[in-house]
Amino acid sequence: MHTPLVSTKRLSQHCGLLGGLFRKPRVVYAGDDVDLTIHRGEAVGLIGEGGSGKTTFGSTLVQLYKRTSLRIAIDGTDVTGAKGPTLQSLRRRMQMVFQNPYSAVNRRKKVSDIITEPLQVHGVGDAQSRTSRARELLGLVGLSSIFMARYPHELSGGQLQRVGIARALALEPDFIVADEPTASLDVSVRAQVINLLADLRSQLGLTLLFISHDLSIVSYLADRVAVMYLGKIVEIAAKADIEQAPLHPYTRALLGAIPRPNPRDRRLLSAPLGEIPSAVTRPSGCHYHPRCPLAMPVCREAYPPLEQKAPQHWVACHAVAVQSPLSSNLSVASMK
Repeated sequence: MHTPLVSTKRLSQHCGLLGGLFRKPRVVYAGDDVDLTIHRGEAVGLIGEGGSGKTTFGSTLVQLYKRTSLRIAIDGTDVTGAKGPTLQSLRRRMQMVFQNPYSAVNRRKKVSDIITEPLQVHGVGDAQSRTSRARELLGLVGLSSIFMARYPHELSGGQLQRVGIARALALEPDFIVADEPTASLDVSVRAQVINLLADLRSQLGLTLLFISHDLSIVSYLADRVAVMYLGKIVEIAAKADIEQAPLHPYTRALLGAIPRPNPRDRRLLSAPLGEIPSAVTRPSGCHYHPRCPLAMPVCREAYPPLEQKAPQHWVACHAVAVQSPLSSNLSVASMK
């Protein structure tokens, strides 16, 4: 098997909170022992509710945040804790598209300056070649060159998100993290941005981590889907397996939360019960057990390991049985 383009080994991101007069310092477990591999040309979707740690993981992956522990590798080379020229070179290969396009740009700068800023920072080309590159990138994301002289407040949310995508592509990166790029956009514009990312991935051969809370959007772009809950990956599988045969109770609940206009298409699955717990005071054992309909005594005592329960299908759940090599059925304890 080829070496993954991006891989993490027990990647963690723990953020300290200062204590008060009568409160001890606390820790936010935004990411906790995350193992994930992304192969060149692959699109991996990362889904979960708000507060599950998806954005923090994506930002840590491109080293916008300093990781708390262990390993990040690019093309098999350990880049954990990279600094100086090594980090600058790494940043050319890894870029991010942010959730809110308005807060992700300097509103005092023109669109041309926003797009060419990465080229200036990394010393790529001269003023003329950068301007030419900006026009080329605008055309690539479906915008006319007349937007070059405009300011962010003169653009719609969808147009400005296209500018953000153009900026992320300026340095011809190998890997892009798209952090809920459609969450702040109107419904009518979301499909345009999703189709644009799909076209760019096909045209440029991009490797993509697409973060979202909406499984229906992720499934359109992704080859594989990873499900995150309170900073931990609870299920990883091919898109079709996640959609047609989800094993973890949380994944099944997320599928049940997808609106389906036609009652005949609705699945007999229910949305997640209650609210996601705090990342500061996580439940003991399996963090999902207070909301899980399949919870057993062991779930309250020990966190389940992420194990391969079926071919190329990893799940962290005590209630999910390992598929027998002679059986084609995936069994989940107490599911019936």
